[in-house]
Amino acid sequence: MDALLATTILTRISGLGPRLLTSLLDEFGSAESVLQQPRERLLQVRGLGRKICDSIIAADHVEAARYLERCHDLGVRLLQPSDTDYPAALRQISDAPALLHVRGDLQPRDALAIAMVGSRRCSPYGARHAERLAAALARAGFTIVSGLARGIDAAAHRGALQAGGRTLAVLASGVETIYPPEHADLAEQVLDSGALLSECPLDQPPRRGLFPQRNRIISGLSLGVVVVEATRKSGALHTARHAMEQGREVFAVPGPVDSLNSEGCHQLIRDGVTLVRRMDDVLEQLGPLADPVHPDADHAIHHPRELTLNPQETEILNAISTSATPVDDVVRATRLDPARVLSTLTVLEMKRLIRRLPGNQVVRS
Repeated sequence: MDALLATTILTRISGLGPRLLTSLLDEFGSAESVLQQPRERLLQVRGLGRKICDSIIAADHVEAARYLERCHDLGVRLLQPSDTDYPAALRQISDAPALLHVRGDLQPRDALAIAMVGSRRCSPYGARHAERLAAALARAGFTIVSGLARGIDAAAHRGALQAGGRTLAVLASGVETIYPPEHADLAEQVLDSGALLSECPLDQPPRRGLFPQRNRIISGLSLGVVVVEATRKSGALHTARHAMEQGREVFAVPGPVDSLNSEGCHQLIRDGVTLVRRMDDVLEQLGPLADPVHPDADHAIHHPRELTLNPQETEILNAISTSATPVDDVVRATRLDPARVLSTLTVLEMKRLIRRLPGNQVVRS
C-alpha cells in the first residue's frame, strides 16, 4: 500500500489524535504496518481503546483514495515527515503532524520563521505593535507565522503582507474552511505570499480542542515565538509553553503596567523570557541555525543576524568559512580594498558573526 494513502487512512479515523497517532507510528514504524496489525496487537498500545482499534481494522481505503483525489483537485499538497518539502523545524518536534495539508507555497527561506501570537480581543496598542514588529521582521527576511485568528494574529499577518514579506497561517480547521469567516480575504492574501497549513481534514470545522493542538505547529515551525498582549488565561500562553518544550526562543512585548490584556506577557517577562521592544531584541537573542538556510542558490545564512547585513558585509562574510580562513584569502575572494575588508571584519566581529584567530585568520562564529 502507498505510504501516503496509509497515513491518510489513519488521520481520518475519528478519535485518533496526533499523540495517539505518533505512538502508533513509533510502535510499528509506518502507517502501512499499523494497518496490517491484528486487533489484539493494536490493543496493546497504551491509550488505544477498542473503538479506535475497530475503526483501524475496518478503515475505508476507498474513501481515503477519494480524499487524496479531492486534495489534488483543490491544489492542496499532503506532506509527511519523510517528505523533503516537509518543514525541517516541524519535523523535529516530538508530536509532528503525520500529515500536513499545505495550500499555497512553502519555500526554503521559510525556515527563517518567527511566530507572533496574542489576544483575539487586542487593544489598538497591541495591534499597532504587532503590525509594526511583524513588518520589521518580514522586511529583514523572516517569514511570519500565526494562526489567522482575530486580533494579534491578523495584525501580524497584515504587517508581514504590507512589508512585502512572507507569512504562513496555521489553522485549527481544514484549509478549505477558513475561520473566522471574515478573514477569507486575508487568507487569500496569505496564499499570495505564503501558505495555509493544517493537520485537519479539508472541511474540518473549528472546535475548541483543536486550537491547543494547532498551537504546537505554530511554535514548531518557528525559531521563536513573540507574544503580544495576552491575558493570564490566553491561548497564546499555550503556544509559548509549546515553544519552551520544543527548545524555541520565547519573547514578550510589554504593555501598560495596569493593562489586563498584557498580564500574561508581564508574567512571561517576570519568568525570564526576553522583553521585546523592537526587531533588534529578537535578533540579539536568536542563536546560530542548526543547518544553513538557502534563501536563493547563491546565498547561505548561518545566523539570523546575517539578515541585517548590508551587501558589502554579506559579500565578505560569505567569503569566510566555518574553518580558519586567512584574511588575505578573503581580500582576494572579494576583490575589495584591503582597508575596507579589515574595517568590515571588525564590524562582523562586533556583531559576533566571526572570530579572529592567530595567524591573521578568521572563522565564522
